[in-house]
Amino acid sequence: MSKEALAKAEDVADSVLRRSKHILPHAAHLCLVATFLEDGLRMCMQWGEQRDYIDSTWNCGAVLANLFVILNLVGQLCGCVMVMLRLKVEVAVGMLFMVIGLQTLAYSVLWNFHFFLRNLALSGGLMLLLAETRDEGKSMFAGVPSVGGNTSRTYMQLTGRMLLVLMFLTVFSFDDTSHIIMFCIGLVLVILVAIGFKAKLSALVLTVILLLGNLLINDFWNLPSDSPMRDFVKYDFFQLFSVIGGLLLVVAYGPGGVSFDEHKKRW
Repeated sequence: MSKEALAKAEDVADSVLRRSKHILPHAAHLCLVATFLEDGLRMCMQWGEQRDYIDSTWNCGAVLANLFVILNLVGQLCGCVMVMLRLKVEVAVGMLFMVIGLQTLAYSVLWNFHFFLRNLALSGGLMLLLAETRDEGKSMFAGVPSVGGNTSRTYMQLTGRMLLVLMFLTVFSFDDTSHIIMFCIGLVLVILVAIGFKAKLSALVLTVILLLGNLLINDFWNLPSDSPMRDFVKYDFFQLFSVIGGLLLVVAYGPGGVSFDEHKKRW
């Protein structure tokens, strides 16, 4: 891509961002909590099935199995509401991190590479959300002055970006040439987001690609209501929406201090 075309693309992206700057953070928050909201509601509607699954898998008894469902339901629904209302967001993020940890252990996600990467990507989105609440003026270490903007917020943004893009590795298949081409394009964008180079533009383009791919691939609404695959596809759909929410936070607030974009400003 030529410098003129790249500059034009950045101008278009900046124009879109200026017009949507008041809406974008709220859209990012809604997308980010989408998978937790859907899973919390599913816990409520499938209480008995979830309890029986945990009991049969871990042989822990009905009391502990019910406690697991309650913690997941309350942690996810309350956490989502608190995030959307901007009420004690740090506590809300902690609750959602707790849910990820519980589910990682309870559903043996550690031994499933695909789902483990997705949980790491979700954690990256939550890290970006937590970074949004941090005061940029505070140092990462108590009593140590910040140097070059490397505050706790910037390190959270760096960690969030690196984890967030792991979702991309679980999305695309290599069934045909078009999928391989899309994967290569997406891989370049993922690397740019991770290192923070042209991060806003790269995250915006990646958001569009993932959004379109999600609607085309994870179309759970076209599956019969009694299909065993419906819940799995629906789960993938909302998980990818949460990662899109994390990317929108990068679009809205930038990559943070530990990035090529920030260093370019100092050069």
